[in-house]
Amino acid sequence: MPQLLKRNKIPHIIVKLWKGKTEAQKKKLADELAKTAMFVIGYGEESFSIAIEDI
Repeated sequence: MPQLLKRNKIPHIIVKLWKGKTEAQKKKLADELAKTAMFVIGYGEESFSIAIEDI
């Protein structure tokens, strides 16, 4: 089992994105990432943290 899960931490997804995307695009990206992660990992939506950083 990965160290992350052994310490009871929530999965945190960081996306570094080129500047210029709208807040609506970023929200949709975060929603879709969470949905896919929920399907693959099997945790609920409240179990994920997603950060989008403009670079």
